[in-house]
Amino acid sequence: MRGLTAAQADDLRTALTSAERRTGLRFAAFLGPPVGARRHFAERLHAAMGEESPDAVVVFVDVEGRALEIVTGENARLRLPDGSCRLTAMSMATVFSAGDLVGGLLYGINALAEQAARR
Repeated sequence: MRGLTAAQADDLRTALTSAERRTGLRFAAFLGPPVGARRHFAERLHAAMGEESPDAVVVFVDVEGRALEIVTGENARLRLPDGSCRLTAMSMATVFSAGDLVGGLLYGINALAEQAARR
C-alpha cells in the first residue's frame, strides 16, 4: 500500500481481515490519488470487486487531496447506513488531521466492522 511502511501495511491488512471475519462483509482500503472525480473513482473501485460488491465496503483515502470516501454495497448498506458511515468518516478525519493516517484507517475499519457486526 502506497506510502505505508511494511509494518503499517501489515497492520492495515490485519484490520481488514479481522473486519471481514467479524462481519462476513468484504472490506478493502485504497490510498492514493483518484483517477477522475473522487466519488466516481471510489465507486469504480467498489464495482471492481465484482461478485463481492454487494457485500463490500471500500474505504478510499485521497491523502494529498485530503478527502475520504466510504462506499458500501447493497447488502453492506443494510448494516452500515449512510449516517453511520458519515459519522465514522468524521472521526477518521479528526485522527487524520492530527497526522495519523494509519491510526485513522485502523479506527475507521474497526468502527465500521463493529457497527456492521451489531446489526
